[in-house]
Amino acid sequence: MSVADRSTFKRRLDSLGVTVSEGPESACADLIDEAAGEPAVGVALGAEGEGAVDSTAALPARVETDPTTAQLRAAHTGVTDASLGVAEYGSVAIETDPAGTEPVSLFVDRHVVVLREADLVPDMPDAFEWLGPKARDESVDVVFATGPSATADMGGLVHGAHGPKEVHVVLLRDETDEAATDPEVTPDE
Repeated sequence: MSVADRSTFKRRLDSLGVTVSEGPESACADLIDEAAGEPAVGVALGAEGEGAVDSTAALPARVETDPTTAQLRAAHTGVTDASLGVAEYGSVAIETDPAGTEPVSLFVDRHVVVLREADLVPDMPDAFEWLGPKARDESVDVVFATGPSATADMGGLVHGAHGPKEVHVVLLRDETDEAATDPEVTPDE
C-alpha cells in the first residue's frame, strides 16, 4: 500500500459521503466508540485468518458481538472488519462467514467498517488477484460495498433502502508506521 493509495481511497470515500477515522490498531476501540451510535452490534475483529494472532484491534465493550435477532433489528450501528479495500473505488470487501459479518453490515443504519491500511490495494485487478484464490480454493463469498446504500428504483434517490444509510471507515495504520511518522508515538504505546 502506498501513500497514493491511501490518499485515493480517502478522496473516493469523501466523494461517496463516507467518514474516515485513522489511527494505530491500539486506538481501534476508541475510534469505533467515537463512530458508533447506540445500540451497536458487531463481530470480533480479526478473530480468524491471517494477522489475528498479533492484532491489537478490538471492539469497545458496549458493542454486542452475539446479538439476538431482536438486538440486530434494534441496532443503529453494525461494526465489522473488511478483508480488503479498493482505493480506486472506495470499496471494502466484506467476507460472508458464520460469525454473521454480512447481516451486521447490512441491517443497520450506520456501518462502521474497520480496515487495516496494509489491506488496501490500488484497483480492481489487484482486488481480483486477492479474491481469485479465496473464491476458488476456500469457497469464500465476498460482498464489495461502496459507500452508503442508495437506490432510485422508484423515483428519486433514496439512501438506506437496501443497506446502511451511513458508512464510517476506521482505517488502521501499522503501529511501526505510526511511530515512524509521529516522533511522539512509540511502538510500545
